[in-house]
Amino acid sequence: MEKLLHSLSKILEIFVIAILATMSCLVFLNVVLRYGFNSSINVTEEVSRYLFVWLTFLGAILAFNENLHVNVSILTHHLSIVKKRLLSIFTDASILFCCYLIIKGSWVQFQLNLHNLSPISEIPTAITYLASIISGAAIGLLVSIRIICTIRTVMKGENL
Repeated sequence: MEKLLHSLSKILEIFVIAILATMSCLVFLNVVLRYGFNSSINVTEEVSRYLFVWLTFLGAILAFNENLHVNVSILTHHLSIVKKRLLSIFTDASILFCCYLIIKGSWVQFQLNLHNLSPISEIPTAITYLASIISGAAIGLLVSIRIICTIRTVMKGENL
């Protein structure tokens, strides 16, 4: 299971790098064209905005997978191992509920905006909400795996 998660993480990292490189090249090219030749590519701004949204949500998946989000441990540092496990299960369940809310709300917005097209590139604006659906589902899957592993550890009576 860990090999699969590692492989998927590497694929996601490559995808995020490709998005960042594409976005950077588009914006740089547009700046050069605008200031150097007094012209520009019209779709650059819209496409860059969509790429940035995807970059943010896919980066959130990577950060969650590597436990890089902000972590306040002033309270948990002083708890016993059993209480740390219980608090971990509670916080992970809260994260899972938030993922559900993100997916549910984003799905509604995705359906509402599916036929709304951006003015220049004519890309459906719903594509931005699809990023949050995928991110919420992936983080929900990762936190579900973490909850299961924590519960198994509690059942076995092992240390964290």
